[in-house]
Amino acid sequence: MKAVRYHRYGGSDVLVHEDAERPVPGEGQVLVRVAATSFNPVDADIRGGFLSEVFPLTFPHTPGLDVAGTVAELGIGVDGRQVGDAVVAFLPMNADGAAAEYVLAPAGTLTAAPERAELTDAAALPVGGLTAWQALFDVAGLEAGQSILVNGAAGAVGGYAVQLAEQAGAVVTATARETSADRLRDYGAHRVIGYLDHSAAPPAAEGAPFDVVLNLAPTSAEETAALAGLVRDGGALVSTTTPPPDDPGRGIRGARVFVQSNAGQLAELVSRVDAGRLRIHVADRRPLTELAAVHDEAAAGKLPGKTVLIPG
Repeated sequence: MKAVRYHRYGGSDVLVHEDAERPVPGEGQVLVRVAATSFNPVDADIRGGFLSEVFPLTFPHTPGLDVAGTVAELGIGVDGRQVGDAVVAFLPMNADGAAAEYVLAPAGTLTAAPERAELTDAAALPVGGLTAWQALFDVAGLEAGQSILVNGAAGAVGGYAVQLAEQAGAVVTATARETSADRLRDYGAHRVIGYLDHSAAPPAAEGAPFDVVLNLAPTSAEETAALAGLVRDGGALVSTTTPPPDDPGRGIRGARVFVQSNAGQLAELVSRVDAGRLRIHVADRRPLTELAAVHDEAAAGKLPGKTVLIPG
């Protein structure tokens, strides 16, 4: 089979599209024929070796945490799946990923793919959707009637966060470029404002103070800390990027999100997609052979949004 792999840590130049041995499922594993994977910013951090102490790799390594595809083969002891089933999963961080024609997945990570979305596009759901869900509900504890600012709402996580927060009964303010404003309003944002001006501390934001500020933007440590000024006393400042202060003051909880694979939560997201309540936004679809270029575009801030990659 063909796969994109790297044999050492480094820049995007270490990513090589090459022949690889098709894996064989062991006990409790499922072999998935990959319809698509997607790019996540953490992929570049893992490739660069910045997370090697947390997620050590065995080389050569195949990236790709998101997978959408069909079951090709079942390992011993796997129940509840059949060959041909359409599935999605968030794969283990340091296992070989889905930037290949086939990938092994622990059976417990899999859930049925949404029926109301193209299977390739479903690869944009697991990591982004789970990050939004866990940030809002597991970490921030968002409740109906509360207000939330989603900073950096136009990206993959932000789009899901806006939809899920609105469905939870929160009043949602989102920051984004004007080009994304209509989409975010359609998702349920009550207010869309431009990017925050971090030259002021705290930056001004219409609707402040908020019960929850969810930061998805690549802010500096100082900019992230200043976001606490937009949070109501006793609220929450949650970030998926730069960690907020442990104790921002005024009874505010500061927390960073470390997303985890959770098949039950992923199944809930899929059910919302199939019910027409949660929309998957894919900005671009590229052949897997262009994965290195996608990494370069992401590093340069030129990636248009959530990008799925499709094996040839």
